Amino acid sequence: MEEIIIVPMAIFGLFVAPIWIIMYYRAKRQNQGALAEDERAELDRLSAAVVAMRRRIETLESILDAETPGWRRRRADGE
Repeated sequence: MEEIIIVPMAIFGLFVAPIWIIMYYRAKRQNQGALAEDERAELDRLSAAVVAMRRRIETLESILDAETPGWRRRRADGE
C-alpha cells in the first residue's frame, strides 16, 4: 500500500518538481525587466510632459534673450 504513494511522489520529486522550479524562476526573471501596461502608459505620459516642458523652457529663454540680453552672464555670476 505504501508503494502506491511512494512511487508517484518519487517520480514527482525527481522529474516534475525540478522542471517546475526551473520554469518558474525563468519566467520570473523574464518578467522582472518588463513594465506593466499601466507603468508603460505613465512613462509615455511623463516623457511627453518632459518634451513639452523642454519646449516651454526654450521659449522662455529665447524671450529672455530678446528682452534681457545679458541674463545668462548675470545668472552665472551669482546675481
